[in-house]
Amino acid sequence: MKSLKLIFSDPRYFAPAWVFASLNIWFGTWAIYIPTVKDKLDIDKADLGIAIFCLSLGVFAIFPLASKIINKLGVGKATWLGVVLSSITALFPLLVPNYYLLMVSLFLFGISNGLTDISMNTLVTEIEKEDKQNFMSAAHGFFSLGGVIVGLGSFLIPIIGNPALHMGVTVAIIFLINLLVCKNYKNIVSAPVDKEPFSLKLFKPLFLLGIIGFMAMGSEGAIVDWSGLYLKEVTLAPEVLIGSGFLAFSTAMTLGRFLGDGISARIGSIKIVALGSLIAILGYLLVLSEETILAIIGFALNGLGFSVIVPELFRIGGNVKGVDSAQGVSFIAGTGYTGFLLGPVILGFLAETASLKLSFILLLGCTILVLLTTFVLKRNT
Repeated sequence: MKSLKLIFSDPRYFAPAWVFASLNIWFGTWAIYIPTVKDKLDIDKADLGIAIFCLSLGVFAIFPLASKIINKLGVGKATWLGVVLSSITALFPLLVPNYYLLMVSLFLFGISNGLTDISMNTLVTEIEKEDKQNFMSAAHGFFSLGGVIVGLGSFLIPIIGNPALHMGVTVAIIFLINLLVCKNYKNIVSAPVDKEPFSLKLFKPLFLLGIIGFMAMGSEGAIVDWSGLYLKEVTLAPEVLIGSGFLAFSTAMTLGRFLGDGISARIGSIKIVALGSLIAILGYLLVLSEETILAIIGFALNGLGFSVIVPELFRIGGNVKGVDSAQGVSFIAGTGYTGFLLGPVILGFLAETASLKLSFILLLGCTILVLLTTFVLKRNT
């Protein structure tokens, strides 16, 4: 909890952490109105899926350019640019009058979110290196906290009764807070790095980190999308408990991220990734027991285990010798988000052609692979 106290006691740390929360608040507020937008534009699920894919396409489109933007503007100004662009483009999807403009607006929203994501992770990496303080995991905890804020804000839907107004008020409040605190990071620039020419020696640790990111974020995405159906169809959970797996997963993930920095400072980044994967493996074993209560506890352990893995990957990726932090973070983000987006799709196909339980056995296998990869990564550090 030391890093959490650090964030709340010093605006230098609160300011970037608030960007993490802001990103999930913008995205989450849009997400809760997806059914409303679908009905408003009179589109089917397939059309909606294509539109949402445009958002992902925007995120991936900015990945190759993000490090160049960060290095040209400075990581602080790039983060602020991401905040401004995300604040503007968050409004578009709820204002567009037709389906084609929805696709364009989501693509622009994705670009803005992608730039903000990479910039804020690079920003925290640079502050950690400069101040010798660990708060990356707690900053990701603020991202999870943003989702909680969105959930509480959803109770205002029947009171406000207007999606665009809801988003407008949300954007205004979030932007105002960012405007007040951005002075604490706007002038931060990445420390110069003696970059080395591309070689397999440099690529190997990044490749190993990419494997872990793909597997870990793929598992996160799969649990978010499939935990409810697993409890319903495999463990035959009563209806009142169907959402409990996701709730347990999200709560444990938020808690784990607030605790992760202190543990990381004691045992190191690679060891905490190994520990997180061990906890997640135990979680999957409980999930595969097919007992409802054990499965819910298993999803909680999954959340606790995965909570510390992704923040540590960004921390390690931003400190690879011979690679500037923006490039390292961009690589981790790209491979991780690929897993987050493709994981649920692959699992869905497997569940349809074989069984949902087999899908979760595959997730267990992927997490074991993450654990094994940490041993290889340790040897190459």
